[in-house]
Amino acid sequence: MASEEPAAEQDPTQLQSTQELTVFVQNLLQQMQGRFATMSDQIISRIDEMGSRIDELESSIGELMAQAGVEEETAGEAAAGEVAETK
Repeated sequence: MASEEPAAEQDPTQLQSTQELTVFVQNLLQQMQGRFATMSDQIISRIDEMGSRIDELESSIGELMAQAGVEEETAGEAAAGEVAETK
């Protein structure tokens, strides 16, 4: 029972080292929390950017499909017109 001393009777250097360790761990956790928040913000930003790029890509594909459809119809009509003229 003598080995379990109350906090008030502990060696001051041990008490100081315990306090330093507590402060160190708290600082470390705060740094980790800050880094996690920064990384989360960066990930969300990149996801938003990817969403915008996907929207732009879908728009471009739609435009290309529309152009290809118009060109195919135009080319098909021109070919049909040439055939009609040759008859």
